[in-house]
Amino acid sequence: QVQLVESGGGSVQAGGSLRLSCVYTYSVGCMGWFRQAPGKEREGVAAVDSTNSIIYGESVAGRFSISRDIAKNTLYLQMNSLKPEDTTMYYCAARRSLACSFYSQTFNYWGQGTQVTVSS
Repeated sequence: QVQLVESGGGSVQAGGSLRLSCVYTYSVGCMGWFRQAPGKEREGVAAVDSTNSIIYGESVAGRFSISRDIAKNTLYLQMNSLKPEDTTMYYCAARRSLACSFYSQTFNYWGQGTQVTVSS
């Protein structure tokens, strides 16, 4: 069973940066990040599959970068040029399929989330 634990959230001013971390028990086919604000649908942020193919959501492309440290069993999300609209909960997720997508219902495992707040 995959367990995921996020950390690294916090408060930052617009234009600043944060790095989120997700420690997992073992890697599966796709590891990624989602976010969901109150009253809104879950949004795919970034994901990487076992071949290191990466996808990004359009709203974060060019600002966020996903990476992983295999030796540390850790997935990262580097967030730069943060905007107030990036404020929400961020979740680490994993699914066993061969390739990544942002169909959140297909992800098998989820972390508890970490809060990111960006002030103006």
